[in-house]
Amino acid sequence: MISFDSIDIVIVLLYFLIIISIGIFASRKSNGSSESYLLSGRSVGLFLFVLTNVATWYGGILGVGEFTYRYGLLSWFTQGFPYYIFAILFALFFAKKIRTASLFTIPDKIEETYDRTASLISAFLIFILVSPAPYLFMIGSLISIVFGIDLLPSLLIGVLVSSVYLFKGGYKANIFTDAFSFFTMFLGFIIAVVISVSNYGGLEYLDSNLPETHLQFTGGAPPAFIFVWFLIALWTFTDPGFHQRCYSAKTGSIAVKGIIISVAFWALFDFLTTTLGLFSRAILGEIDNPVLAFPLLAEKIMGPGVKGIFYAALFATILSTLNSFLFLSATTFGRDFAQKLKPGSSESELNKFTKVGLIVSAVISVLLAYYFESVVQIWYTIGSICIPGIILLIFGAYYPKLKVTNKIANIEIVGATGTSLIWFFIREGLEEGNSFSVIEPMIVGVAAAVIIHTVGLLFARK
Repeated sequence: MISFDSIDIVIVLLYFLIIISIGIFASRKSNGSSESYLLSGRSVGLFLFVLTNVATWYGGILGVGEFTYRYGLLSWFTQGFPYYIFAILFALFFAKKIRTASLFTIPDKIEETYDRTASLISAFLIFILVSPAPYLFMIGSLISIVFGIDLLPSLLIGVLVSSVYLFKGGYKANIFTDAFSFFTMFLGFIIAVVISVSNYGGLEYLDSNLPETHLQFTGGAPPAFIFVWFLIALWTFTDPGFHQRCYSAKTGSIAVKGIIISVAFWALFDFLTTTLGLFSRAILGEIDNPVLAFPLLAEKIMGPGVKGIFYAALFATILSTLNSFLFLSATTFGRDFAQKLKPGSSESELNKFTKVGLIVSAVISVLLAYYFESVVQIWYTIGSICIPGIILLIFGAYYPKLKVTNKIANIEIVGATGTSLIWFFIREGLEEGNSFSVIEPMIVGVAAAVIIHTVGLLFARK
């Protein structure tokens, strides 16, 4: 049973009030142009670039707690380490090229390199990929726990807190609210780790109270399982948020440095979350719902006030991703659907399309989060289906030697996505224990993309 003192509730409410105030204040400086509204005038400096890039990476914080509770250090080895590698590669080989392109979205680059058909299909896939529904479900669940209200009003409160300032301020409001969330999330998790170590001890305590595999990087998992998670980390190259932040950076060098510095902060925050996840398993023992590992740990080790700060950190970690994905989803709707279906739209019309996209995305997210409680798992499934179709096309868009023809690009985006989807349903029908059931849809989809892309390159050379 989780209970809250009035001071805890006041701290959470104060966090919400500060976030909304910062967002509204930042909105006052928007000049109404598309570059200002969608990319903060392409003038984001290194400091804000790093803060928002770090803050938006951890929206699934309850999932991190669950994964670490269940599997220990395997959580870091699959959810942290591969992303550092791919993020650094992204910084070195893509960030400056993306900034130089001076576009707005991934589908913009797909259209510039290939054709409008590929652009529209990629926009559809990206709209699915950046759905804020999983994060809205998590923040709605936390609001329900803290304030003792039903899920639906909790979801409505969550979507209001994360979007009200985006209508006027756009991306500028997004990055300033994320900056405050950055400091809140680090403060809360540092306090939680310090309390855990002070009250229970360090590595010796964990070693004595954890299953043996929890302190092994591979966690006793089979190599195929680990390989799939490394493959899923390829999401880094197709992450619309990464592209958006590179487009918004003042210079290409800021984008490169910002991502590399972000990796250092990710490593620090991963240390905090992984440590706390290990303590949750050691202190709590067996619990019915590991998704609540962090909240239940806070209930056990934290007193009034401190628990409020930690919950504000949980909200900050999720909200910084929720508002970013909400705005990305709206941008995809406005820029990559509405504007392309109505060529020649003015800047004011594009901004209006994006604001309509905010409403559409918010409504869809509330419905998904309310009716599908396994929405987080659905999101991961959709990710493994959608990513294979666009990842190699992005490589080709920035490196001409890897570019295929427009016809091959369309075959690839449909073929790889379709192959992943078909294998998903075939795999669902396989009997338990079938050797093919261990093959993930993303592996099949990426294999299809590689084959189609390679054939396309060979024909292009001939």
